[in-house]
Amino acid sequence: MKRKCLSSLPVGLLAALFIMVLAASALAADFPSRPFEVIAPGGAGGGWDTTARLTAKVLGETGLITQPMPVINKPGGGGGVGLAYMQKKKGDPYSLIVYSPPLLLINLTGQTKLSFRDVTPLAMLINDFGAFAVPKDSPYQTIGDVMEALKKDPKSVKTGGNSSFGSMDHIQFLQAAKAAGVENIKDIPYIAFQEGPMAALMGGHIDLLSTGMAETVGPLEAGEIRVLALTSPERVDAGVLGQVPTLKESGIDTAFINWRGFFGAPGLGEAEKAHLVEAMQKMTETAEWDDVCAKNGWTKAFMGADDFAAFLAKTEGEYKDLLTEIGLYKAQ
Repeated sequence: MKRKCLSSLPVGLLAALFIMVLAASALAADFPSRPFEVIAPGGAGGGWDTTARLTAKVLGETGLITQPMPVINKPGGGGGVGLAYMQKKKGDPYSLIVYSPPLLLINLTGQTKLSFRDVTPLAMLINDFGAFAVPKDSPYQTIGDVMEALKKDPKSVKTGGNSSFGSMDHIQFLQAAKAAGVENIKDIPYIAFQEGPMAALMGGHIDLLSTGMAETVGPLEAGEIRVLALTSPERVDAGVLGQVPTLKESGIDTAFINWRGFFGAPGLGEAEKAHLVEAMQKMTETAEWDDVCAKNGWTKAFMGADDFAAFLAKTEGEYKDLLTEIGLYKAQ
């Protein structure tokens, strides 16, 4: 049937189709043949920037990508500026961007109509986790103590973080509170600090800080704070944080993963997509990547394109439920 249909096409059209197929095959075989553009949708020195630069460095050092991979910072809108920029790169296999949970949250909270479906998921590379800290003289000895106080009065514990209301630091604590059986989680006070949330904690301006693990290490070693729990699925093997229980160990059956991964432009070709995913998978198996992860306290967590896309859809649903409960779900 297919042969009959093709044979009925004009010779000129058949020739054009044949040339297009050959051109696509040549592009795939020659890929990559020019420098990439790697977008970090945040400022220099942040998590996205660090992940982008170190990934590009290891891919180059190991010869898995033979073309330059310069990193360009496009901060703004919680990652929304970078996401909008990628829409101009449709089908371009040389444009890559790194993201983490805010990619989902900025869409769910109505900050942008764009979502992870408007880029091409390539690979999750690492997991990082959150931490819940209190001042050294806090009356709360365990995360369970905090949750019991919130069950009695959800306004009794003033929390804070570096991310905005409804973003990562806020959501990871609400997820823990909900799993612990706290009702009316929308009433839990949360203050977003653009900078200096640790100083606010130690100065007594908040009762509990929800933050990333790495931010707690120095103050914890200095004895200035106590970390009550980590959001990791299993206890971490990382210095002083190795002594901190997980939420699950504390009787709260949940975990919050600060994943980071790479995305291609929308409409990325399958051959180029497969090439990039394979390069990133091989990278995660190198000693160079092991060293990078160890130095940064990252957990290796490679996930290929299809599994990554499924993970994003599932996680999006979980975030949606939380944001709906606190009145912040505004996706269109």
